[in-house]
Amino acid sequence: MAHSLQAKKRAKQNVKRRTINRARKSQVKTQIKHFEAAVSQGDVEAAGEQIRLVTQKLDKTAAKSTMHKRTAARKKSRLTKKFNALKAKQS
Repeated sequence: MAHSLQAKKRAKQNVKRRTINRARKSQVKTQIKHFEAAVSQGDVEAAGEQIRLVTQKLDKTAAKSTMHKRTAARKKSRLTKKFNALKAKQS
């Protein structure tokens, strides 16, 4: 248990940050699920829209330091690979 005022304030800040970070990560995961659903249905247009939204969400999350920028880049790269494979399959 925190004793000093500074430690008590820090504990409250940590709880608040954790809540915000968990919400952001959850939103990213949800966007990824929507993208993967579009890919599994074979819908190129929907997948294209979703990849744009996922990329946007990952960039914002990385910019706020909720997620490391390289983690976000790796996820974007893997999702883009899936999208390109879907486009190639459709052609």
